[in-house]
Amino acid sequence: MVENTDVVVIGGGYAGVMAANRLTLRGDVTVTLVNPRPGFVHRLRLHQMVGGTGTAAVDYREVLAERVRLVVDSVTRIDAAGRGVELASGATVGYDYLVYAVGSGSADPQVPGAAEFAHPIAVLEEAQRLLPVLDAAPAAAPVTVVGAGPAGIETAAELAEQGRRVTLVCGGVLGPYLHRRGRRSVARRLAALGVKVVEGPTTEVTAVTREAVRLADGRELPSAVTVWTAGFGVPDLATRSGLSVDALGRLLTDETLTSVDDDRIVAAGDSAAPSGLPLRMSCQTAMPLGARAADTVLSRLSGERPETLNQSFGAQCISLGRDTGIFQFGNRSDVAVWLHIGGRLGAKMKETVCKGVVKHLADEAHRPGGYGLHRMKGGAGRREALAALRAEAPAVERIS
Repeated sequence: MVENTDVVVIGGGYAGVMAANRLTLRGDVTVTLVNPRPGFVHRLRLHQMVGGTGTAAVDYREVLAERVRLVVDSVTRIDAAGRGVELASGATVGYDYLVYAVGSGSADPQVPGAAEFAHPIAVLEEAQRLLPVLDAAPAAAPVTVVGAGPAGIETAAELAEQGRRVTLVCGGVLGPYLHRRGRRSVARRLAALGVKVVEGPTTEVTAVTREAVRLADGRELPSAVTVWTAGFGVPDLATRSGLSVDALGRLLTDETLTSVDDDRIVAAGDSAAPSGLPLRMSCQTAMPLGARAADTVLSRLSGERPETLNQSFGAQCISLGRDTGIFQFGNRSDVAVWLHIGGRLGAKMKETVCKGVVKHLADEAHRPGGYGLHRMKGGAGRREALAALRAEAPAVERIS
């Protein structure tokens, strides 16, 4: 008689869905995905949702394997000793292995007034709440977007293209990841759209009011609607469950993505901190980590030693409205290089990526084990960082 293995995946984003689909490779594994929403959120399109040019909702039937049992609920606590997860509904789901893929969301802003008057858009419900606020604001009303990473740049461009009067407050440099050449290209496009870019070391936001945004240099920018894209946070589920986390609450793991506390728990995506050196937040990171987490579980079930993380990067792509974008190339250690593609071709490449992400998940749902991008050789940057870390301390520090 073949013994069945129960695997619970917490979180139905890019990492969680990839892991859940891949785990169906074995017929003796039962996979349960616990997610608070009944549908998949394509976060790469949330800025389009805000701008009214697209939707971020995808039916799970398009991306989730039929053998994966979907439980629409929230996990309130992980009982590692008892190998079970407690749900908000009061139910408990047992597991033999657990994949922790709870993702990330907006950070709790410490800036006075931001929690009350600014509108984050890191998750679907936040974007939905912003829509009626924008609809109620006159077309000529000033809109301020805080944060100049991809989400901030894309949202500012999207709103400006719809005729909004937009100011983008960087709190530092525009597009921190971008090479200086790519940064200049983005700045030119935003200027053409009429976006006022406020950047520099004194442009950190110090206060938000109902009608303005105040900067560290004393300037006060009029703002009828303030959109907050700066920073991120992760759910505190691991912390509440007594598991070791880093300073931001991400689950601490080794390089096989296994929890430093429990070899029955693996982590993937934004909520994972392998060796205390978390990777850049991105679907480019999340899906390979989801595949790697699943492979770790499958290796243990086969009595094999799990492979270690070998993450490779290639680019960062940003849309600048519907017809323009930038595809910023980077090396395998995730450092931007001089080469980028902009304009209409950049927009087409970004759209190809957005469609390709869903296709990767759907393909893995129909043919588990087919995804292989997590096996591409990574750059030397992480290996060097790990060597330096191990030279300082032979083991990962556990923070409870």
